[in-house]
Amino acid sequence: MSDAPQILTIAQWSRGAPWRLNLPHSQPRHALIWVTRGQARATVSGLRRGVGAHNALAVPAGTLFSLDVGPGCYGQVCLIAPDGPALMPDQSEHLRIREVHQQGELTSLLEAMTREASAARPFADEAAEALAIMVTVWLRRALIGQAPAPRLSAAQRLVAAYAALIEQDHATGQPMADYARDLGVTPTHLTRSCKTCCGMTAADLLVQRTLHAAREGLEDGSDAVRHVAAQLGFGSAAYFSRFILQHTGLSPSELRRRARKA
Repeated sequence: MSDAPQILTIAQWSRGAPWRLNLPHSQPRHALIWVTRGQARATVSGLRRGVGAHNALAVPAGTLFSLDVGPGCYGQVCLIAPDGPALMPDQSEHLRIREVHQQGELTSLLEAMTREASAARPFADEAAEALAIMVTVWLRRALIGQAPAPRLSAAQRLVAAYAALIEQDHATGQPMADYARDLGVTPTHLTRSCKTCCGMTAADLLVQRTLHAAREGLEDGSDAVRHVAAQLGFGSAAYFSRFILQHTGLSPSELRRRARKA
């Protein structure tokens, strides 16, 4: 994967497979999502929020998130390497851009990135980097005018900590109860907090992150099914196969075969 900034529509980002965005996962690059039409629902660090037209959502690299895109929703995403010159926030940010001139500025910058990507001109990577820097300057300027985010509740802080642990340790295969123990709460309390903050149980959040990793390993990789299972902490290939069948209706081999044909 090139380190050059990349501009995609949300539809292109999903690569025609909604699970790539609507299952919890993380990205290796920072993402600035700009929705210009319709509605979406994002869950970032275990906290769910609505994302409407002229909303910008900044998601730092390595942050657990998902994006459910509603009918008729259109937007773009700018993907930026975390070690480059374009400076993105260290934490997620959700901006509702009401000023028309601010909306136009960001849209123009993203359109310029799209033109550079499609024209394949000399020094395109340098041009993309320069435009990405301008996009992040726009973001930091827009943040100056935003009202301070409300302080997180105790439940939100707990769920955010749980989401961070999931992203760090989901491949170990440890059960949700172990995460609750590490966080110093009961599984019941963790589940109640997750349902309040993101509408799913603590176990479901962990299962969905594991499912994303499993589908990625099967559909994008070439490792044997048993190796994918081992990489995700499953005790046996048979257990992994039952997990995939339960959540997709297909066996691992059939899931991989269909992805290759798509």
